Order: sequence, then structure tokens, then C-alpha cells
Amino acid sequence: MTVFISGGCKNGKSTIAEDCCLALAKGGPLYYVATMQAFDDEDRVRIKRHQKSREGKNFITLEQPTDLLECLKRSDPENGTYILDSVTALLINEMYSPDRPDADPQAAERTAKALEDFAKSVKNAVFVSDFIYSGAERYSEYTVEYQKALALCDRTLARCCGAVAEISGGIPTMYKGELPL
Repeated sequence: MTVFISGGCKNGKSTIAEDCCLALAKGGPLYYVATMQAFDDEDRVRIKRHQKSREGKNFITLEQPTDLLECLKRSDPENGTYILDSVTALLINEMYSPDRPDADPQAAERTAKALEDFAKSVKNAVFVSDFIYSGAERYSEYTVEYQKALALCDRTLARCCGAVAEISGGIPTMYKGELPL
């Protein structure tokens, strides 16, 4: 089963995603595909918080900030249950690199395709993304470009996943299927 979870920052997405994975795994291997790279103290604190929440749950962490499909070579796609946290970080890593002065123009399509291929290649997966589309502010060209790219990735996952939920205040709103809780 594949599940796509979106919602605002600090709304309980990761906790619900972990619970879905535990319900789906049924004794099979559990993988946490970690996509976030730590660039500052706030990032490091957030990563530590996520690591602490997984303690004792038997997740095997696969650090994969780019090139998503590479982590399948180090795991068991036929029997494993995966949480990918987060699509948002994966895309930003693919789009913007210290080696490039501008965004990679192929990153959105490449990342969306990799996410779809990943979903089709594994027994179970839960994808976590951040809802960053609403706001009254005028954003920079870079931010708007990123929002459009993330929307492509999120639409791709919503189309190919069996369950789609938005989390707000820890409460899921279902748009497709049911969460395996």
C-alpha cells in the first residue's frame, strides 16, 4: 500500500506516517528514508527530534538526500515498508545545489518520476510532504518556482498512492482511500 501525507509544519504528519508504517509492516523490515540535510542548528534539532521519535520502533535509517532510487539497492523493496520524510527536503536538495547558482530546471520532473517509480517498486510506502501553497505574501521567483515543483511532486504522489491525507492539528482529512491505522 502507498500513502501520501501532506500538511502544515508541526501538525503531526511524521507521527501519523510512522504509525501507518508500523501498521503496514506486519513484521517486515521498516525503513526510514531520511532526506533532510542539516545546514544549521535548527535543522539539527529537528533531525534529532525525528530520530528520537523513532527510537525503539526498529526503523532502519537510509540517508538519501538526493537520487532517491539509490536507497532501494541498500534495502528490501519486495518486503519492506518505507517512510520517506520528506518530499519537501528531497526536492529542495535536487533543485538547489552548492554547485549550481540557479535551480536545476529538470529537478521537478526528475524528482516526480523518481517518487512514482519508488512507489511502484516497494511493497509499502508512506510519503510525507509539507503544504506550502497558501499565503497572502508575494514570494520571490525562487520560492514560486519551488512551490510549482513541489506541487508537481505532490500531484504525482496523490495520483499514484492508494491513500491521500492532509494533516492539520494531528487530525487527518482523507482525500482518497483510508489510512492504515
